[in-house]
Amino acid sequence: MSIVPHDKHYRTNASASTSASHQHDSAASASGSATGSGSGGPQAGFQGDSDNASLNAPSTFSIGLSIDTDSSDADSALGSVRAQSSSMSASSSIFDFVEEHGRTWHRYHEGKYFMPNDIPEQERLDLQHSISVRLFGGLYLAPVDHPNRVLDIGTGTGIWAIEFANEHPESDVLGTDLSPIQPEYVPPNCRFEVDDAEDEWVFSAKFDLIHARFMCGSFSNFPAIFDSCYQNLNPGGWIEFQDYYVKIQSMDDSLAGTALERWNELVLEGVRRMGKNGLAAARFKGQMLDAGFVDVVERKFALPGNPWAKGDDQKMLGMMQMENILDGLHGMSIGLFTKMLGMSAEEVELFLVDVRRDMKNTKIHFYYIVYSVYGRRPPSN
Repeated sequence: MSIVPHDKHYRTNASASTSASHQHDSAASASGSATGSGSGGPQAGFQGDSDNASLNAPSTFSIGLSIDTDSSDADSALGSVRAQSSSMSASSSIFDFVEEHGRTWHRYHEGKYFMPNDIPEQERLDLQHSISVRLFGGLYLAPVDHPNRVLDIGTGTGIWAIEFANEHPESDVLGTDLSPIQPEYVPPNCRFEVDDAEDEWVFSAKFDLIHARFMCGSFSNFPAIFDSCYQNLNPGGWIEFQDYYVKIQSMDDSLAGTALERWNELVLEGVRRMGKNGLAAARFKGQMLDAGFVDVVERKFALPGNPWAKGDDQKMLGMMQMENILDGLHGMSIGLFTKMLGMSAEEVELFLVDVRRDMKNTKIHFYYIVYSVYGRRPPSN
């Protein structure tokens, strides 16, 4: 495999002839919410997102998980799982990142996305990528056949785009994001640009596949995004969006009254106050159909939140997801809770002690619903 340094002079939407996209893979993807006030959580007066509360996951969803009654397995040789990032982050001199709470955030369209973009977050994004590939069984589910041009919206560290480019050397792969944190050395058929997908799309050519993952904490108007995707796909081209239903589910009542449940309520409320919908994934199929896409397929996967579930595969997924959320807990909470909910940094840090405890507790049988929704633009007559 040959690799070449991509263009380090990142272009923004204002200056590029081919540019578009968004924030890195959202850790709102890995947050969630549940009903009930909970005990021990701060600001008990906060309610969950009332607008979103009616979008409960369909009752027909088959979970496919079972509780492991042998707790010793959860503490066995699996140990700690952590992704080893092989990427070389782009120079921070390209854009001066915003520094706050000991973390850095994107400067381009500052404040639009609530997750940091520093090295710990980049490593977490790569771990989240590994979870996604393991859960879905690959990079994508859409029946794509030799796409010529591919767009990865919210590319983050660029790991999905790079792996796709390696697997499809015939494809020209473009990844876009608010943060220039992608590797310097990439496959020759892969490149990156800085941009916001909620701005006007000004690409010089259309795509055969548009992919986005974990964007529910990023976009305020998904119908507009799907319209832009439709207009920028070749006839017969495919779109695939993968995302969390940002509300933690439970096999039983073990989640009720926990700090973890309360944290999820606050995440959804904070995201709502930013103008986002943490439960947007449940609407993707209908919105894609409204945009004109055909052959739209919605698939849902259950992802255990820690290694409570029976079976080696589910335990490994649970261990990886627990590590993912623990690694991202501070980043996805500190800015959102202080700016949107009025909490002090000290209040947030104290609250997260209890949340971390609950996340590691295998007696809390919680899981996430992860959507993959794909469809295609109708072929031309």
